[in-house]
Amino acid sequence: MLAATNKDLIEAVAEKTFRQDLFYRLNVFPIKLPALRDRADDIPLLLEYLVDRYAQRAGKKIRSSKETLNLFQRYTWPGNIRELQNVVERALILSDEVVFHVDASWLMPAGPNSAVQSTTLRADLSEREKAIIENALRQTKGVVSGPTGAAAKLGMPRQTLEAKIKKLRVDRFRFKAS
Repeated sequence: MLAATNKDLIEAVAEKTFRQDLFYRLNVFPIKLPALRDRADDIPLLLEYLVDRYAQRAGKKIRSSKETLNLFQRYTWPGNIRELQNVVERALILSDEVVFHVDASWLMPAGPNSAVQSTTLRADLSEREKAIIENALRQTKGVVSGPTGAAAKLGMPRQTLEAKIKKLRVDRFRFKAS
C-alpha cells in the first residue's frame, strides 16, 4: 500500500489529531519528497510524460510548447503533482490543436471571488465537454458503444459517456443516421 500526505504525521499523532495505530501501519517505509514548487527542474520531464500519456489515451498527437513549459515552471503548484496532472488532462481533453496549450487562468490562485469564477469555469467546462461529446456523436452517427463508437473515440468507458450524455442533456438520437 502507498499513502501520501503533506501533513506532519508525527506532530499530528502527538496532538492526537491522527490515530497512532494508523500511523504505525502506514509508516513502514517513509519517503520524503520536496514539493513540486521546489523541483521546477522536474516539470519538463513530468510534463512530457503526462502529455504523452493523456494524448495517447485520447488518440491525439500533441506536442508541448515552450510557452506552456515556462508557464508551468513559474507556477507554485500548491496542489503538487496531482494539480499538474489534472491541468494537463483538462488541457488535452479540451484541445483541438496539435500544440499543447494551457489557459493561464487555470493556474491562478483562488481569490476572494473564487466562487463566482469557479461557477463560470464549471459552466464553461460543461459547455466544452458537451460540444466534444456532440462532435464525437456526430462523427459516429450517434453510436455510443463498440470499437467505432463515441466512447472509444473519446477514450472512455461506455457507461461513463452515457452518464455524461444524461447529465449534460445531450440528445444522442439526433445524430443517428437516417
